[in-house]
Amino acid sequence: MRHLLAIADLERADIERILERAEGFAEVGRRDIKKVPTLRGRTIVNLFYESSTRTSSSFELAAKRLSADVVSVKAAGSSVDKGESLKDTITTLSAYGPEAIVIRSPDAGAADLVAGWTEAAVVNAGDGKHEHPSQALLDLYTLIRRLGSLEGKRIWIVGDVLHSRVARSNALAFGMMGAEVTVCGPPTLIPRAIDEALGCAVSHDLGGLGEADVVYALRMQRERMRESFIPSIREYVAGYQIDARRLGPRQLLMHPGPLNRGVEIAPEVIDGPNSLIAEQVESGLVVRMAILYELLANARPRPGGGRAADSEDVPAPTPIKEPA
Repeated sequence: MRHLLAIADLERADIERILERAEGFAEVGRRDIKKVPTLRGRTIVNLFYESSTRTSSSFELAAKRLSADVVSVKAAGSSVDKGESLKDTITTLSAYGPEAIVIRSPDAGAADLVAGWTEAAVVNAGDGKHEHPSQALLDLYTLIRRLGSLEGKRIWIVGDVLHSRVARSNALAFGMMGAEVTVCGPPTLIPRAIDEALGCAVSHDLGGLGEADVVYALRMQRERMRESFIPSIREYVAGYQIDARRLGPRQLLMHPGPLNRGVEIAPEVIDGPNSLIAEQVESGLVVRMAILYELLANARPRPGGGRAADSEDVPAPTPIKEPA
């Protein structure tokens, strides 16, 4: 791997290798000393042009757990406020010799542009309505740890699919791992021809939700809406909210965050026994450690020709255990 820009750029073998490496880092997280010297002396830049809690903090902590030096830059308070272009920002940051740049941008394709402007490995941490590949990988990790395999599993992605980069990355990733994916939402919030583009089924109501093994709810992204896509939040809740009446006892519940409690998901199921939401957050750290490892330590030689780390410093890839 040279960069992580989109799920479509990966093969199934790439995904399986990252997930196995993440399981090894989960073992490290259970030690008293949770850091490994894998990326000591290397610099990773986190460049976030949009608000973020889970993604930015987990990438920063992942880099620190790997002993990298981390520079976190947010658009607010930086030279971006003064009109500096993305290219000029990347030129400035590249002068510090980073090994990787993790970027989130409101503009689709921004990560691809950055990859052409820097020698650093680039990780797409979300670009507009395009993709969010690390979220898809951590969701796969969470589900496979619980289910053992996604072959033949039925996953419904429900909500604001139109504005969701998570929906696109996840539909592709779930399908690559053998799941049957259905996207569901109001017609105004389902992109045209998405079934052909992503290889999924489409539903405009929750009538078939009971067949799903996993229900993945999406946030209503009102900050991206420039017109009225639904009559009202009340009507959306009535037609599409995941609550205790709609979520069966065997079905698993997921959400990428941040949550709008009482909108896409009812409060009683967010913290219920079916919910994997907290596990998704935990998975984000080890999966992002694995991503940085694959990009820098495993695939890219250390400057000067030295090895990235001694074998005892980094756990070997560990197959994800089948559920008991």
